[in-house]
Amino acid sequence: MPAVSKGDGMRGLAVFISDIRNCKSKEAEIKRINKELANIRSKFKGDKALDGYSKKKYVCKLLFIFLLGHDIDFGHMEAVNLLSSNKYTEKQIGYLFISVLVNSNSELIRLINNAIKNDLASRNPTFMCLALHCIANVGSREMAEAFAGEIPRILVAGDTMDSVKQSAALCLLRLYKTSPDLVLMGEWTSRVVHLLNDQHMGVVTAAISLITCLSQKNPDEFKTCVSLAVSRLSRIVSSASTDLQDYTYYFVPAPWLSCKLLRLLQCYPPPEDGAVKGRLVECLETILNKAQEPPKSKKVQHSNAKNAILFEAISLIIHYDSEPNLLVRACNQLGQFLQHRETNLRYLALESMCTLASSEFSHEAVKTHIETVINALKTERDVSVRQRAADLLYAMCDRSNAKQIVAEMLSYLETADYSIREEMVLKVAILAEKYAVDYSWYVDTILNLIRIAGDYVSEEVWYRVIQIVINRDDVQGYAAKTVFEALQAPACHENMVKVGGYILGEFGNLIAGDPRSSPLIQFNLLHSKFHLCSVPTRALLLSAYIKFINLFPETKATIQEVLRSDSQIRNSDVELQQRAVEYLKLSSIASTDVLATVLEEMPPFPERESSILAKLKKKKGPGAVSVSELEDGKREGELNGAGERGTDASAIATSNASTPSPSADLLGLRSAAPVGSAPPSAGSLLVDVFSEAGPAAPSAAVNDDNFLSDLEPPTENSDSLLVEGPSESDSAPSSSSLGSEDPAPPLPESDELLNKFVCKNNGVLFENQLLQIGIKSEYRQNLGRMYLFYGNKTSVQFLNLQAKPVEPLVEGGAQVQQVINIECLSDFSEAPLLNIKFRYGGALQNITLKLPITINKFFQPTEMASQDFFQRWKQLSLPQQEAQKIFKANNAMDTEVLKAKLLGLGTALLENVDPNPENFVCAGVIQTKAQQVGCLLRLEPNAQAQMYRLTLRSSKDSVSKRLCELLAEQF
Repeated sequence: MPAVSKGDGMRGLAVFISDIRNCKSKEAEIKRINKELANIRSKFKGDKALDGYSKKKYVCKLLFIFLLGHDIDFGHMEAVNLLSSNKYTEKQIGYLFISVLVNSNSELIRLINNAIKNDLASRNPTFMCLALHCIANVGSREMAEAFAGEIPRILVAGDTMDSVKQSAALCLLRLYKTSPDLVLMGEWTSRVVHLLNDQHMGVVTAAISLITCLSQKNPDEFKTCVSLAVSRLSRIVSSASTDLQDYTYYFVPAPWLSCKLLRLLQCYPPPEDGAVKGRLVECLETILNKAQEPPKSKKVQHSNAKNAILFEAISLIIHYDSEPNLLVRACNQLGQFLQHRETNLRYLALESMCTLASSEFSHEAVKTHIETVINALKTERDVSVRQRAADLLYAMCDRSNAKQIVAEMLSYLETADYSIREEMVLKVAILAEKYAVDYSWYVDTILNLIRIAGDYVSEEVWYRVIQIVINRDDVQGYAAKTVFEALQAPACHENMVKVGGYILGEFGNLIAGDPRSSPLIQFNLLHSKFHLCSVPTRALLLSAYIKFINLFPETKATIQEVLRSDSQIRNSDVELQQRAVEYLKLSSIASTDVLATVLEEMPPFPERESSILAKLKKKKGPGAVSVSELEDGKREGELNGAGERGTDASAIATSNASTPSPSADLLGLRSAAPVGSAPPSAGSLLVDVFSEAGPAAPSAAVNDDNFLSDLEPPTENSDSLLVEGPSESDSAPSSSSLGSEDPAPPLPESDELLNKFVCKNNGVLFENQLLQIGIKSEYRQNLGRMYLFYGNKTSVQFLNLQAKPVEPLVEGGAQVQQVINIECLSDFSEAPLLNIKFRYGGALQNITLKLPITINKFFQPTEMASQDFFQRWKQLSLPQQEAQKIFKANNAMDTEVLKAKLLGLGTALLENVDPNPENFVCAGVIQTKAQQVGCLLRLEPNAQAQMYRLTLRSSKDSVSKRLCELLAEQF
């Protein structure tokens, strides 16, 4: 970079900055800034032409004022004029101002692009670098469209300076991240890959960042980079610190480049070429050997650089998972770090060992460090390190050490941090179930878990212990005895009362022969806890009491007296009152045989995956070790006969063939665990489909990076929907005909149901006594993906459900999923129709709904400054471009609710744009395949009159009208 001469010191700028710093108050600062702004404005508008130095100085002052937090609404043209200067400092200030202040939607973008093109064509390396930096800093789609084809040419040109190549590679990376569809490498691919062989290390470092990003999206196109990366890594690893003098950092040669090369190799499987693979293994062994060498410097920078390469190499070894020798060596190296005085190293070692524990080659090696990990769990000061230690204990657990690990985790639970207790409880419950050889040990562990951390024991945990006890005849008597003893404690957690009520209600007869646990004593023990419990637990206990009448006829009079008391049959809670009345009547009028049939013992639960494991998978946050990875690495079998089913109190008193209530919530939308519903599990279709974890089906895994690419072509198990306009609405994926009957007309409430989804993407679309339809959808640009969940609320099968490719048969209480891919071809006003037909009880059910696909789903939010917004507002001033509606408020005028709805609409909510702070303004672009439609929105609430005025302006009249109609129903 050229040196700045003394004449470029800009004394006026220095004086202004000094004045600002010397201001004694905020008011004085604002006064000084306003004075300076007036002076600059007059200079720019004056008759006298300003020279380059003056322009640069005034533009610099404007930039400084902006950085202080004040709005700048002029000076942009003067900054653009500086780009044409031949002086470095003037051009630099111009580019700096543009990078910081110019909006991507500015009208000056074309002038800026022309100036950048001139600098890129100038072959002056300094000017070319400034232009490339500006493109990267702005990074807008317009910039990508203008220069995405030019920058690769500069990058691979033989006469391009090294400094320019570096800037070009990083600029291209920035554009690829913002607009991947516009950066097409094509013919440049092989030449970009060969930059890994460039002699200049800076070029290689910049190029590898670009290649790594491109490889993640298009691995096949860039797979030739593997051999070149291994070759370059080998040269760096085998070199002495003096060989790469300019790129040696505290005696470590090129640490940043080494880490990037190792990270690039993690995008690919192990090399198939034996020579390349041998060379790579040699590199990894050398890195592990160097980690054992005495440090060449005591400075922390040396150890940081050395360890960064080591951990990246270990990540690559774990990724390959094919070299037993390297995996064991990596494990031993990490074991040394477990007792390192540096907290970050201990954390990273524990985290890496969690992944190593899932490998069959290194699992045994990891287990040798169990004592060190247990000690870390007990003594570490940092809660995040303790959490990683708990994760590692969970990962290394197998049949040989399960009892030790579970005991240590239970011991730690008593003093564990509140933030990790729930996760610890889930892990203890999973390990106790998974590796239980003796089921009495499992029961003891779970009851101990409830005693120690009852508040953190979720319903899934105590559901699970009941399922296992019911499915195992050999443990039922022991469980009844143990829970009876646990209930005798003066302070007993409510979850213990739930387990006790259920188990004693089912199996209390197995311990009734002992005088110390006679039927009356069991009942009195349970009833002594009744008044301390919540309503759901009281309901469960009432069901246990009626079970007692069947098991122990001698308790009938005592229990009927309790049920007959005013506190029960006149209870303010409807559920408790209804149970008390019905159970009392049942016990009074039913014969012994009828009572025995109605209140017979619960049948075994069907075998399914543990719902606790599903809950733990859901709880794991970003960056944590994947539970599924750990489970894949386990080689031990699951507990046999452990079923999965909800164990609510009401289930005790009803037979297995009972029909679910019409109000049952099959999709789990209304509450986390409502009374009477089954607990969610990974094995069951009745899961919480609207959780952050997303749908359970593999096809539903969508992230921001691959969302658009995943949609084309449509998957085999998904429908495709092209949304083009009113005429295409009938082409929605509808259920094929059953017989010859035509689809039913849309339900009368279809429009009302549709309006509920204008500002949201997830929820229940339709529900009646038989069927519940839930929706989860995502949209990017003009593409979308929608998941439909059909839940059977009855206990009877739905026959011939024809919504291809949905399964043709839906079991009672089950749920199936359908995936629809959506593409918006042009703007539309009518929603597509969905027709569902199925047979229930021999009768054909024919339902037609409007799919909640509205034009606003394809909004791309657009940020705009106040000046740009109103300038664009004036441009869209033709009568047909505006739609306005004044209407009465349907709901309370809550500012936060209004903001949430406007954001849910898909537009960008622009702050501090409208002169009236009570008004809301939004901007966005509707993306269709045919065209893009810019839209501006202004909502003016009148709290006094409880009225709104909604104004929409867009470049297409039909869009303005449709959006106005949709939005008027939302407020």
